[in-house]
Amino acid sequence: MQELLPSSQAVFDKLKANIADVFHRHGFQSIETPVIDRTEVLLSKAGGDTEKQIYRVVKTEEAVEESDQALRFDHTVPLARYVVEHENDLAFPFHVTQIGRNYRGERAQKGRFREFYQCDVDIVGRGSLPVAYDAKAIAAIYDALKTIKLPGMKVRISNRKVLAGFLEALGLSSKTTEISNVIDHAEKVPMDETRNALTALGLDEKNVQNVITFVGANGSPDEVEAKLKTALSDLTLVGEGLKELRIVYDLLATMGMRESITIDLMIVRGLDYYTGTVYEIVLPEYRSIGSISGGGRYDNLASNFTDQKLPGVGGSIGLTRLFYALNAAGLLENVVTNPVDYCIVPISEKEYAYAMNLADKISAEGKSVDVVLLDKKLGDKMAYAGKIAKYAVVIGEEEVATGEVKRKDLTTGIITPLKVK
Repeated sequence: MQELLPSSQAVFDKLKANIADVFHRHGFQSIETPVIDRTEVLLSKAGGDTEKQIYRVVKTEEAVEESDQALRFDHTVPLARYVVEHENDLAFPFHVTQIGRNYRGERAQKGRFREFYQCDVDIVGRGSLPVAYDAKAIAAIYDALKTIKLPGMKVRISNRKVLAGFLEALGLSSKTTEISNVIDHAEKVPMDETRNALTALGLDEKNVQNVITFVGANGSPDEVEAKLKTALSDLTLVGEGLKELRIVYDLLATMGMRESITIDLMIVRGLDYYTGTVYEIVLPEYRSIGSISGGGRYDNLASNFTDQKLPGVGGSIGLTRLFYALNAAGLLENVVTNPVDYCIVPISEKEYAYAMNLADKISAEGKSVDVVLLDKKLGDKMAYAGKIAKYAVVIGEEEVATGEVKRKDLTTGIITPLKVK
């Protein structure tokens, strides 16, 4: 689990606060769902590795198999339960953000933590939700990531309906899961390996080439459509997905993201989860980091809790993993912050009262303040200030007598008068 020194924690907290502020400005309302929930709720849309990774909550002297509670592993499943329980009190479409810790017992490795922060946005409709909201959710995530000043972000969007229609047109719907897995890994392996994997699934040479064509379809809506036409003579079965892709693409383009977005049919994501738009945000210059955000459209999220149709679209920033990766790549060096704004350094005990009174006045103006009450030399006190604060204020007999104090910028060394009301 991640543990940070104060200086790094300050950077992490600043990133988290900036993301939350952007989500708020995009109209998303903040909620918190319990960290502990009923196991049956948490596993309602899970399975496979996720079920093996959950942390069960066991009461004293209770056997593990008797436990009916666990730590949440994401925000989305608890959100589905939350929306169903509070449906009559919410305004739809419900714009919601959750920023908090989640837990998964994953294999320990660099950048993968068992306790991690996720920053989520979701838009949930009642009965229906126009596809235009997909663009709105993506834009909120993109703008939040812009606050980190990342180089060359790219938004890769696709639509699950295009893949489903494409495979149906080829008569391969029965192999959707297997082919999706091959497409999902295609970017990480040589093309020959992708061809061999498709052949191993029983596809003939023509359909192997058709799927390869699908994998390579990217660019603008017109470019993607033209590429698909080389594999399919009739695009009817992919028409709905292509129409939705064009709507999302065009809306994002009008929102100032034209240079950052591309349609990329290689993006698959959650076969049993997403039903329409899917997307990932990447840093092409830092491929080793992987995607820095992702999400998509889900039409049946709450089906385990209600017969009411509550379609939604959302996305998530895995802040803990992202922070680790960006820090390791040196991309957070421009985020300058200090845990404390001012460190007041009284030279002796005689100045303690004045220093404490000055600290109260500074904090009343919204600044953070520390007062050094150590019986040490001035040099040692200033060394302490240099580790925690942006400014140092030395208080001696003269400052107490005249009431005139100065602050020293501990980064530049510049000394200026400090005026406090």
